[in-house]
Amino acid sequence: MNTPGKTPGRSERFVGGWVSLRDVLADAQRRLAAAGVPSPQNDAVMLAAHVKGVPKGRLHLHDEMPVEERTSFERLIARRMARVPLQHLIGSAAFRTIDLGVGPGVFIPRPETELLAGAAIDVLRSLPASERRAVDLCTGSGAVALSMAIEAGGTDVTAVEVDSVAARWARDNVVRLSNELADVNSTVHIVEADARDCASGDGPLAALVGSVAVVTMNPPYVPDDAEVRDPEVRDHDPALALYGGRDGLDIVRGAVESAADLLRPGGFVAIEHSDEQGEGVEDGVPALLRDDSRWRDVHDHLDLNRRARFTTAIRAV
Repeated sequence: MNTPGKTPGRSERFVGGWVSLRDVLADAQRRLAAAGVPSPQNDAVMLAAHVKGVPKGRLHLHDEMPVEERTSFERLIARRMARVPLQHLIGSAAFRTIDLGVGPGVFIPRPETELLAGAAIDVLRSLPASERRAVDLCTGSGAVALSMAIEAGGTDVTAVEVDSVAARWARDNVVRLSNELADVNSTVHIVEADARDCASGDGPLAALVGSVAVVTMNPPYVPDDAEVRDPEVRDHDPALALYGGRDGLDIVRGAVESAADLLRPGGFVAIEHSDEQGEGVEDGVPALLRDDSRWRDVHDHLDLNRRARFTTAIRAV
């Protein structure tokens, strides 16, 4: 019961069988912001929609949150305040046109990578259906591989992942999106292998050497001694998907060798990197490709924050 003249506190407002959804969201947003969560309003809405089992865009049709839903919501808010990734809490991550299953053991796809996928999709769409063959190295959840397959119909994609846990997530996502793949006559095949030697003489992709139109990769590129400040990344993304050696490019160098073997002359490669490994950096990814006569038309591209984020090139004849 409220005391006359006193503004009710959170525990008093939340007594009873239901409470205004607007109040629940406002309270959650304040607490998430105080905990340093970067997008408190979005996360509160996403978690409320998840608890109610409705799309985010339909949450406004609900006016209240019954006590049983509020209990579940409060548990999720507490975990998000502890910086458990939102995607782990709701079990999915949006990427371009698809929703992917994600959780512990797999790298959560970022919006910046959507631009790399888009560049690859544009190339695939420009090709005759008979030539739409792609390889996605270091596939993780399968985000780029599945986007290429679904958005460029008639594409056969081989997705390579060295980590068995991440590969399991990728396979689950292929099943999750099987109807979408069938609708556009595309396939995605997950192969557990090291991106650095998967196309070698006895590697699982040896049969594809010289026949692939597009190779994409979002490899581990964080230097081993770099400090990752974002707790969602540092504490929850698998280290195998983050760290790439002393300068962060150990996996990139090996994966570039695989890409050069796999691509046909005129084939297209897209490589994600950090903003400290882009254009103008002596040992960056663009420089790595320009120093190799197997590549031409090397270009670096900016991400959504106008930072260098991925490099594209063409396999020379």
